[in-house]
Amino acid sequence: MADPRFFRNTGPYTLGELAVTCGAKLHQARDNEKLIRDIAPLTEAGAEHISFLDNPKYAGRFAETKAGACIIHRKHLDKAPEGLSLLFAENPYYAYALVAWKFYPSLASSTPSHSTQIALNASIHETAMLGANVTVGEHAVIGARVEVGEGCRIRAGAVINEGVVLGKRCVVNANVNISNAIIGNDVILYQGANIGQDGYGYAQHQGRHFKVPQLGRVIIGDHVEIGAGVCVDRGSGPDTEIGEGTKIDNLVQIAHNVRIGKHCLIIAQVGIAGSTQIGDYTVIGGQAGFAGHLEIGAMVQVAAQAGVTKNVAKGEKVGGFPAVPLRDWHRQMAALNRLSKKRSDQS
Repeated sequence: MADPRFFRNTGPYTLGELAVTCGAKLHQARDNEKLIRDIAPLTEAGAEHISFLDNPKYAGRFAETKAGACIIHRKHLDKAPEGLSLLFAENPYYAYALVAWKFYPSLASSTPSHSTQIALNASIHETAMLGANVTVGEHAVIGARVEVGEGCRIRAGAVINEGVVLGKRCVVNANVNISNAIIGNDVILYQGANIGQDGYGYAQHQGRHFKVPQLGRVIIGDHVEIGAGVCVDRGSGPDTEIGEGTKIDNLVQIAHNVRIGKHCLIIAQVGIAGSTQIGDYTVIGGQAGFAGHLEIGAMVQVAAQAGVTKNVAKGEKVGGFPAVPLRDWHRQMAALNRLSKKRSDQS
């Protein structure tokens, strides 16, 4: 039940239409023409809403929901309340996402406009090259020799410095600053992100710190999303790289020469020191920190607030500070709790 002041609903749709949209199967064919007007959480949904169940933790809420329809996995059929219309999906959360986009397509930030729209007070250098159907917002700045691909959206106050290349259908949100970067297609940079600023590099001489020129770039692959307030330093000589499909949450720091693989998930307030390499499909929990010059393998899982000081092999799960295999960390915490309780009982 999204607030219509901010989100435009294109419904209603029949359950049959929604089933086709998300690739789900109707439990009962008689529900094909049932009309659904909106999406809503299990606890807030009414007879004209569709909801979903993915996490078994919420099975109790599912059993009591007043929704008109729900997307579930077949294994939860026995928990469904009487009269609830059901759509079966192997991945209910993904199916729900497709249904949500059906109702609210205007939220698809990477959808290009159908005409070029440039605000009168935007500043675009005469040598910049803009593709077709580009939108440039108020007070945005596009510098010399910048290349902006077809269908990009540059929001208000964004600054794209000289020589930057943007692929097609990118979204550069308000107050983003980009320099020294080559960016792929369908990339989204959220509000206040800073891409390509100087890396943190100094040489000590005679008791003083002298700045080392940072001569690398930031290379960002297709379908990357970079959250609000993220800082990605350019390389010192080698490039800083972010692989295709990686999603980075808000307030993350990525230092110079870091290389992040494909389809990684990096949660808020993570810090990655210089020259560390992160393998494909790695998941990093919030507030985790990485020392520099590490090699983190593919498909690694790093727990929230972990402090990673050593290399991590492919597929490992680590947590704690300093980070150790997750089972060892759990044992350490259990032993510490037992020791603490014992000392408390003795006092």
